[in-house]
Amino acid sequence: MDILEEIIASKYKEVVERKAQYPVTVLEKSPYFERPTVSLKEHISRADKTGIIAEIKRKSPSKGVINPDVSVGRTSMGYIQAGASALSVLTDFTYFGGSSDDLITARKVNECPILRKDFTVDEYQIVEAKSIGADAILLIAAALEPARLKQLATFAHTLSLEVLLEVHNRAELEANLDAPADLIGVNNRNLKTFVTDVHLSEQLAPFIPNEYLKVSESGIENPHTIIKLKKQGYQGFLMGQNFMQHSRPEQACQEFIDTLRKLDQEAL
Repeated sequence: MDILEEIIASKYKEVVERKAQYPVTVLEKSPYFERPTVSLKEHISRADKTGIIAEIKRKSPSKGVINPDVSVGRTSMGYIQAGASALSVLTDFTYFGGSSDDLITARKVNECPILRKDFTVDEYQIVEAKSIGADAILLIAAALEPARLKQLATFAHTLSLEVLLEVHNRAELEANLDAPADLIGVNNRNLKTFVTDVHLSEQLAPFIPNEYLKVSESGIENPHTIIKLKKQGYQGFLMGQNFMQHSRPEQACQEFIDTLRKLDQEAL
């Protein structure tokens, strides 16, 4: 069993437990459940922003502990003040050290779009995402059969949540093009081997239909990489570890974006 299979098996068990603890009827009473969502797709497309989806990530299976004591409120606000277009918050506890409370904390102090980053395998988790203030969810092609992914994406839209469809190869992409996703993300990190190669985004770019907003995920460490990816049609750039490995992730984000904006100006 590879790590992705292990995580998914664990997630199914977790969903059963959470359904017993917090039934859907309880989730639907959350003050965030009736909150109008904010479009992740539209914010990433805004000319006055960078396209960066800045992530809160305490640890990961590939890198271990990254930043366990991060201040979610300070960091999330700092990300947006620095010019990030949106936030991504890891809510998986077992493998990433996150929680629903992290997303709720970020929601309380930000009006921007927030992506709930987790391993979604059940409609319950989508209701849960809505109840904690998320605007979008992640659906991972490697973790779901195409028919199931389509069902979950369709259900997410009934709650006005956008869908970021994550793929890692052309076969996953083409098998899921009939799913009602809003954005397609290419994960440059293989979730089975953890090998990271940003060139994967460049390779898959020509095969992503234009109606989807393209997002490159993982392994982006240099502003020059974003400039190159923009030429391939990418507008979104999911970044976590590059910022989170610093004691003040929001400052690292600010410095990265300052350099990126200088490069953008030079390119004009």
